[in-house]
Amino acid sequence: MKTIKIGVLGLGTVGSGVVRLLQDNAQKITDITGCELKVKTVVVRDVTAPRNVDLTGIELTDDFNKVLLDDEIQIVVEVMGTIETARTYIKQLLAKHKHVVTANKDLIALHGPELSALAKENHCDLFYEASVAGGIPILRTIVNSFAADQVESVLGIVNGTTNFILTQMTQNGLSYAQALQLAQEKGFAEADPTNDVAGKDAAYKMIILTQFAFGKDLTLTDVKLEGIENVAVEDIKEAANLGYTIKLLGIADLKNDKLDVSVGPVLIPAKNPLAAIQNENNAVLVTGKAVGETMFYGSGAGELPTANSVLSDIIAVTKDIVMETTGNRFNSYSNNVALAPASEVIYPYYLSLTLPDRPGQMLKLTEIMAKHQASFKAIKQTSASHKQAQIALVTHAMSEATLNAVKEELKALPEMELLAAYKVLGGNER
Repeated sequence: MKTIKIGVLGLGTVGSGVVRLLQDNAQKITDITGCELKVKTVVVRDVTAPRNVDLTGIELTDDFNKVLLDDEIQIVVEVMGTIETARTYIKQLLAKHKHVVTANKDLIALHGPELSALAKENHCDLFYEASVAGGIPILRTIVNSFAADQVESVLGIVNGTTNFILTQMTQNGLSYAQALQLAQEKGFAEADPTNDVAGKDAAYKMIILTQFAFGKDLTLTDVKLEGIENVAVEDIKEAANLGYTIKLLGIADLKNDKLDVSVGPVLIPAKNPLAAIQNENNAVLVTGKAVGETMFYGSGAGELPTANSVLSDIIAVTKDIVMETTGNRFNSYSNNVALAPASEVIYPYYLSLTLPDRPGQMLKLTEIMAKHQASFKAIKQTSASHKQAQIALVTHAMSEATLNAVKEELKALPEMELLAAYKVLGGNER
């Protein structure tokens, strides 16, 4: 029986899970692949740190060359994090004709095309299923199950930290600060949660999803980005009164054969399946022209769910080695679709603003909306204090360009303050 030796870079949460799953499921993996998979070497920063996984028969080292220069090691799993160090290591590994599996979404979002080209040049596999939505096998599903279909939209909850925070604000009435603290206490948020709460983590994942679904390579500046730091409990309550739930949503959508990609708080109708996704869980909703709407749900992070996605990639590489078919891109679809202008991106919007609680102010707001041919679907005064009224409204569908024009007009009125402007799903946005 053929034995394939594996190197692992990093032995944190996911790295430990990879080693554990390889040990626990060794016989099943052998039955599926016809090969025995063995971790030979694990590279870590500190070899003296305590470990919670059995390393019997595995060399633990802080020397990357022990993996790079070992001809016995054919597959290397990168779960160390970082961007530039991981990029340097993976480039060296591919040059040595070693196959690479990574869970590094930041790296793939920023340097995926470069690394994929290098892998192909060296007849190596480079897989990264675990980089998006943890244990949900969404990338390979898009590559295989949607190969003959035209994807029209990909949208979803792809960051567990923000979903946990918004769930606690919605269900328990916690403030943003309170919900963030709870997320940190439970290990769902980092000590510095900026990448998560500002939406950057979700944006990286949407860059990868967009490349798979639409064949378009994006940079971070191509993604319209807004985080959840300013989401107020009052807006969450008002959204609920209107029949919506607020979630941080990544959206990649074709608009008149042009692509629009965004990450931000969105009002989702209570009947939409994404509204039921709670706490740290993720879900991705893919709409194909032929298949219609499909949803993929599961844990978006964690040791074993993410490690399971890494294992699926390892098994895929192993099969390619046996079949002598290595070197094909994880996703070879390429399509130079243009990005949609703001005038063609159509949604209803939820607006929350304060204005003086005196006659004539609503008329000013109405005049601004009418000037730009925007109209209200629902409007409500939610509270009043210190001679200020807070207004919540949902517009009829209008272009993003119109919204931007309305926002500029409101900025010019010092007595009015726009607190929130969020997309609303479920209107005639498509």
